[in-house]
Amino acid sequence: MKTFETLADLAACVGQDVAITEWVEITQQQVNLFADATGDHQWIHVDVEQAQKGPFGGPIAHGFLTLSLLPQFFDKTILVNQKRMGVNYGLNKVRFMSPVPVGSRLRGHLHLHSATPIEGNGMQFQWNVTVEREGTDKPVCAAESLVRIYA
Repeated sequence: MKTFETLADLAACVGQDVAITEWVEITQQQVNLFADATGDHQWIHVDVEQAQKGPFGGPIAHGFLTLSLLPQFFDKTILVNQKRMGVNYGLNKVRFMSPVPVGSRLRGHLHLHSATPIEGNGMQFQWNVTVEREGTDKPVCAAESLVRIYA
């Protein structure tokens, strides 16, 4: 966990790799629950038997499930003591570069690209997040994530 006292302390890290998260395992139960939550029950995600015969050799996580790990990555690696709240503001760009087989372990690399003051005693941070799968060289996801934090 990287701890910062103020938003300005975090903003001082612009241009730096701020954190690498712990590994998170992707389970079939997570994939099934995500399918139920989103209505995306495509067989490559939820039909284990059919997916084993498919192009990936087994079920894979939804791309958006991988993306949904970002808040967890931030919450478990970065703490700003003098903050009132934080909100996801959006994404500028997201790419899913390779599949995530069920059973994979993922982690995020958090690079702070920019920090811009905003109204309400806050700051908007643009993070370049790369999600990697253990044992592979190619990232599974890259995203420009916008997060607003208010002091």
